[in-house]
Amino acid sequence: MSCVSPKELKRVLVVDDNPENVRILVSYLQSRYEVICTTSGKEALEIAFSDDQPDIILLDIMMPEIDGFEVCSRLKANAETWSIPVIFITALGQEVDETKGLNLGAVDFVTKPFSIPVAKARIEAHLRL
Repeated sequence: MSCVSPKELKRVLVVDDNPENVRILVSYLQSRYEVICTTSGKEALEIAFSDDQPDIILLDIMMPEIDGFEVCSRLKANAETWSIPVIFITALGQEVDETKGLNLGAVDFVTKPFSIPVAKARIEAHLRL
């Protein structure tokens, strides 16, 4: 049996302006990761540019003020944050969003409503890379 201290846990930043979506993701991820949450693109950027950066970001596309596309664009344009994997959270059937997101540098998509096993598998896959 191995013990993992909080310092060894991978940090997942969940960004979604819908508190229920955040609650669902946190409840399923907090046993394996250190989960940080925000409902704002501005706060997401502040967290990403902090000294304690996340290892991966789950990022909603549609948010007030700064949308997910703009957040991703700013992250990928900066040498300090360009390598943080971004997985967009999007509504089912948004192929235009997926194309735009991938072109901005996102590594993957998780569709709403969430399939938690799929979300976990995608997070694991990108953290291994």
